[in-house]
Amino acid sequence: MKKLTLDFTPEELGVLTALASDQLFRKQFIDPKMPGFVPNHEELDLCKSVVGRLRTAVDSTKAAVVPPVVPKRRAAGR
Repeated sequence: MKKLTLDFTPEELGVLTALASDQLFRKQFIDPKMPGFVPNHEELDLCKSVVGRLRTAVDSTKAAVVPPVVPKRRAAGR
């Protein structure tokens, strides 16, 4: 299998993960109720794997971003 490398910002990766997760939900729970649906378990397993990897990547970018520390201000004149 050929591998590709793409660069995404954390925001783009988060949006892409949300879209992929929504499509996985549709493929897993809604599509099987449609007439004529033919299940493809290998594709569904691949989708679950990819969404899991995307979520891991999003979680790791969230953990890497450290919010700045705002110094506390003292009350003047007291």
